[in-house]
Amino acid sequence: MRVRHPIRPGAEHGQTIVEFALVAPLLLVLILGILQGGVAFNHFLVVTDAARAGSREAIVARVSNISIAQIQQAALNAAGDLNQSKVNVTVSDPSDPTLQTAGSTVTVTVTYPYSINLLGWVVSSGNLTSSMTDRLE
Repeated sequence: MRVRHPIRPGAEHGQTIVEFALVAPLLLVLILGILQGGVAFNHFLVVTDAARAGSREAIVARVSNISIAQIQQAALNAAGDLNQSKVNVTVSDPSDPTLQTAGSTVTVTVTYPYSINLLGWVVSSGNLTSSMTDRLE
């Protein structure tokens, strides 16, 4: 005759490990996605600040005859923690005589590539772009 043992609490010793093994990769990918999104957002903030700094320099350029290269360098200096070779800065020409009048505007656009990469799989990629327009007053 067989004796049956009732199931006791705690008799499923391996269940927790199996559940953790199933959930851990998903949790890891979720955490890495949040971190990569945070890095992309930080880069966007730096690109926006670089465009603001370049735009401010361009307004000053109208008064003190600063070149476009100096305006671009001001934007690059503000984008210090980005890869400088990938930062693209474009400026509407502040030396144009029509831009020298009060109320005219100058626009600085900064572009930087980004990609959100999760364990070798690119989820999203593109360019972070920010434009700032300042007025000569």
